[in-house]
Amino acid sequence: MAGPRGPRPRRRFSRRNIFIYGTLIVVSVYYLLPLYVMIVTSLKGMPEIRMGNVFAPPVEVTFAPWVKAWAEACTGLNCDGLSRGFWNSVQILVPSVVASIIIASINGYALANWRFKGANLFFTILIIGAFIPYQVMIYPIVIVLREIGLYGSLWGLVMVHTIFGMPILTLLFRNYFTSVPEELFKAARVDGAGFWAIYFKIMLPMALPIFVVAIILQVTGIWNDFLFGVIYTKPENYPMTVQLNNIVNSVQGVKEYNVNMAATILTGLVPLAVYFVSGKLFVRGIAAGAVKG
Repeated sequence: MAGPRGPRPRRRFSRRNIFIYGTLIVVSVYYLLPLYVMIVTSLKGMPEIRMGNVFAPPVEVTFAPWVKAWAEACTGLNCDGLSRGFWNSVQILVPSVVASIIIASINGYALANWRFKGANLFFTILIIGAFIPYQVMIYPIVIVLREIGLYGSLWGLVMVHTIFGMPILTLLFRNYFTSVPEELFKAARVDGAGFWAIYFKIMLPMALPIFVVAIILQVTGIWNDFLFGVIYTKPENYPMTVQLNNIVNSVQGVKEYNVNMAATILTGLVPLAVYFVSGKLFVRGIAAGAVKG
């Protein structure tokens, strides 16, 4: 007797689906609720904020808090908002990311394919360096930067971020290049390709996913850094996160929560933009073996 065939149709509102989607919705609301409160608060005037309902949408939308956070908020004697800190962060971020990724990719390529004498010892030192607490290195680095004349400058902070990003980035690149088939490397050697020819013509074009992973890690880590920024720079060179802290924790005058919320969102826009633009490539890089080994 012939009957219906194929898999049994699933009910759309089964107990399993309700549990899964219910959990996802609760977790999403938990993470999005603070962002919602920050956005609606930043769009309110202070009289409306004093009414006390933090979840209510703004009755009269105003962008004055955003303008003040960017260009007029005071930090100490300076009243130029976050704009100066933003450009300081950009000047710190770009050379730090470029230098650390270029050097780390070459290190990872050499450690994966060119086993020189002492390579294992060098790799072990880099691994240990990835797990040393930053607090242990603060004072020695202060002395080093002072002796070479870079303490308090933007270039001193660039050097610190470049060096501190080196261990974990080298580990990522080394693991990725190890996953590339060894036959490709051997075939290139048979054809007469050397160290740089193999790196630029074979390894580099295949390594886009891991480069994206490294860029995201460095951009978010350097942009969100507060500890190094407040220690190794002077007030005129403070990055955006340090200026945000000075605005939010200011004890003079009226506490302007709308300006504080706008300043916080402005500070987080760059990492958010990086994640939204390159999120898919980040997942591809992780799936391609960036963090294994």
